[in-house]
Formats: sequence, structure tokens, C-alpha cells
Amino acid sequence: MAAIDCGTNSIRLLVADLPDASAGPQAPLVDLTRRMEIVRLGQGVDRTGRLAPEAIERTRVALASYAADIEKWGAERVRMCATSASRDAANAADFTEMVRATLGVAPEVVSGDEEARLSFTGAVRGLPADAKEPLLVVDIGGGSTEFVVGDRAGGVRAAISVDIGCVRMTERHLAADPPTPQQVAAAQADIAAAVDRALAVVPGREAATLVGLAGSVTTVVAIAQGLEEYDPERIHHARVSYESVARVTADLLSRTSAQRLAIPVMHPGRADVIGAGALVLRVIMERAGMPSVVASEHDILDGIAWSLQPASN
Repeated sequence: MAAIDCGTNSIRLLVADLPDASAGPQAPLVDLTRRMEIVRLGQGVDRTGRLAPEAIERTRVALASYAADIEKWGAERVRMCATSASRDAANAADFTEMVRATLGVAPEVVSGDEEARLSFTGAVRGLPADAKEPLLVVDIGGGSTEFVVGDRAGGVRAAISVDIGCVRMTERHLAADPPTPQQVAAAQADIAAAVDRALAVVPGREAATLVGLAGSVTTVVAIAQGLEEYDPERIHHARVSYESVARVTADLLSRTSAQRLAIPVMHPGRADVIGAGALVLRVIMERAGMPSVVASEHDILDGIAWSLQPASN
């Protein structure tokens, strides 16, 4: 099966063999390949309401390479989900036409609720037994952040998607390099208001464990661990304290993009927006009263792959 997650900042591919449905709820995917490219599809969407032609072209180039991988591995089913930027854009039809021509299938522009449920499914499979329930899963993307509360057995109890993400908050508030204290304060106020709205719908303050997904979270955790290179195995299911997240966030927001780029674990396409992503994580932890966060390398991409699993007889 092939799963593609096209978000505001990145586009990712997972080709995997799925276990038989009878193998049990904790049977893992068998990864054949995982790929990620920063294409910044959501460039300027918050301001213009449209996908930029150059952003669509960057996405097309990445997608053409993914299509070649999908053919090479002989994937039997393909599902591509497009998230925040594609929901917001007035010219989404141009994007859909490009995807159909390049990939051979149309993208599904999933709702925020469906995005949240896919993220929860991907994150919870294989989560350590010592991760106490209920779980608050947050997926910090480029344009939006999903909040989901649930547990392993019962699944999702409540979910909401709000328009705070690392690209959107950077474009909206953090214009200077490094951002000024006033810009950071404005971003923090915007994020806090959105987080409080989300927590009024999703009972995140009642959760026992916070699970954080996507590149902003995993990068912050990698920095907090002092890694000299990005190591998914050391990051996956690592637990990091609020104090460490706050320290890393303050450091990132004090640096220029060039200085952030020099951090060993930093992806080049993330250096200009990681300060906002870290700030979103820190504010969520504050407003939800979470003393630590468990990072997961498995997220909506894995959830998309699991959604292709045939039902058991």
C-alpha cells in the first residue's frame, strides 16, 4: 500500500506492507520506504487564499518522484490525503488536476476531523504500555494543529483542528529574523487563544499523556536530546519535559534562520519556521498543564496507510 500526506509544509510518502487484519491490533506495518520533501505548498495561503503556482510546481516535482517509487514497489492501493493548505485555497482545483495527472489518482482533501482521526490512529499503534490513558495527541502541522483525545481500545473520543501551524504563525507574526519580542508575544497570544478554543471542545486537560506528532515536535525533541544527527529511532517515543521544551523554544526564537540551520538535526526546509512550531508545542503544554511530551515518528502518514487495511472477515 502507498500513503501520501501532503500538508502545508511537507509532502511525505510511505510504501508499506500491511499485516493481515487477523494479526492483532498491535501488529506493525512493514516499511518499504519512507520519504519526505519540504515543498511549502501553503506558501502565502494565509494572506492570499490561493496556492502559489511555484508551490504547486514544487509539489509536482516531488510527487513525480514518489509516483516512480510507487510503481517500483508495485503498490496495490494508493491514497493521497491533502490537508490544511488545500482546504484553504480558492484554486484547489488546479492542485487536484496536477495531482491526478502526475499520480493517476485524485487527492482527498480531508476535513480537519478526519485528519485528526488519521493522526490518532497512526500515533497510537505501538505506543509504549507506560503511556497512561487517556491520551492527548497533537499534530502540529504547517497550517493547522489537530487535537485528539482518546484511548487505545475505544479510539477517538473528541477531535478538533485549529488554524495554528508553524508556517501560518511564521507568516502571520514572525517577520523579523530573529523575531522581535513583540512579534513573539503576538504569536503566543494568537496560539494561546486557539489552544484554549480547542481545549474547550477536546478535554485535553483531563489526559494523562501528551503525544506530539510531526516535524516541529520531533525536531524540538531531537534538539532537547542533544543529538548530533537526526535519528528517528532515538526520537520515536522519547519523553521530554516541559522545561526542556521551553528552553529549546526560547533558544530557537532567539536565533536567525541561518543560525538555526547550523543546528545538526535541522532539516533545511524547517529552519525558518521551527521557532513558531516550537512555540505552538510549548503553549499547548502550558495551557493543557502537561509536564512532558512523548514524541512519535508515526502519525497521519501511518494512519493513511492503516486506512487501506482490508476489513477482516
